[in-house]
Amino acid sequence: MKILAGNSNRALTAEIAAYIGVPLTKCQVRRFADLEIFVEIQENVRGQDTFVVQSTSFPANDHLMEMLIMIDALRRASARRITAVIPYFGYARQDRKPGPRTPISAKLVANMITRAGADRVLTVDLHAGQIQGFFDIPTDNLFAAPVMVRDLKERTDLSNVMVVSPDVGGVVRARALAKRIDAPLAIVDKRRERAGESEVMNVIGDVAGKTCVLVDDIVDSGGTLCNAADALLRDGAHDVCAYITHGVLSGGAVARIGASKMKELVVTDTIAPTEAVLAAKNIRVLRIAQLIGEAIARTAKEESVSSLFD
Repeated sequence: MKILAGNSNRALTAEIAAYIGVPLTKCQVRRFADLEIFVEIQENVRGQDTFVVQSTSFPANDHLMEMLIMIDALRRASARRITAVIPYFGYARQDRKPGPRTPISAKLVANMITRAGADRVLTVDLHAGQIQGFFDIPTDNLFAAPVMVRDLKERTDLSNVMVVSPDVGGVVRARALAKRIDAPLAIVDKRRERAGESEVMNVIGDVAGKTCVLVDDIVDSGGTLCNAADALLRDGAHDVCAYITHGVLSGGAVARIGASKMKELVVTDTIAPTEAVLAAKNIRVLRIAQLIGEAIARTAKEESVSSLFD
């Protein structure tokens, strides 16, 4: 088995390799003066089961190109099988046509990964489940829920927890986590007037006196979460925290969340946390290397990955 690290999240890849017990494959990813990407794999990979770990996070296009070139290099070096391990799959929010003459970029990216030479894909908490069908190769979508449940059980009195979906679209994800901890479910109904802005309308469910746990896959600007927290507290919630898989946290999101009434935002390290995130008083990072590492090990051994979530 060979594990290669792109530049998007080298710390996570090192943790994954340490969990599995294999050293990282020596691989040089550098740029020419005009920022053109060059990849050189410095170990023999012929006939090997190879795993390229790369989140397509900011800068998304650079990290995507890095991954495609690494896959191509492995294919030309006669690797037996190439698995693209994408902890955070960028472009996932472009999974449908929101209007005329707009692209479905998630499908385009899936095609690019397949044509580059990947034999299978392993990712975490896709924004939309149907993206698995965009790939014409086997695709495993891991869930961060077990990691979040373990953390909740260690830190929270579950008898008073109410799981909350910050919008109607995330109900399935929130319900799945609520079922794991045997907690009731509430929904924040919102109306988005324009891209990047959200207006909370009302809360569906009785949250009075409850410790509310907002659950979602992506936090970007943080506006939806902060508005949802305000609505829950207005309706009598005792306190509000949020468990989010992918901490995109673009623009002034960290400052916005720092100034919000949320007790805590918990994100996983599928996206490498910035210095601002690590310094924030009410943002905490959960390690997810063990989950991904176990899935990689099972893939290499041709064992069940879905049984991780039974």
